[in-house]
Amino acid sequence: MEKRNLFKWKHYHHDIILQTVRWYLRYNLSFRDLVKMMEERSLSIAHTTIMC
Repeated sequence: MEKRNLFKWKHYHHDIILQTVRWYLRYNLSFRDLVKMMEERSLSIAHTTIMC
């Protein structure tokens, strides 16, 4: 299955979703830490969005 099919109805680009998941799993970060990191990259994401 292609990456595009996995993320077909998601609001954010699949690369952003995958990068956030990698950081969460690799560095054991909290959702709020991930939100701060994404804000540094000019992306406004709520921590509840990442939980989903």
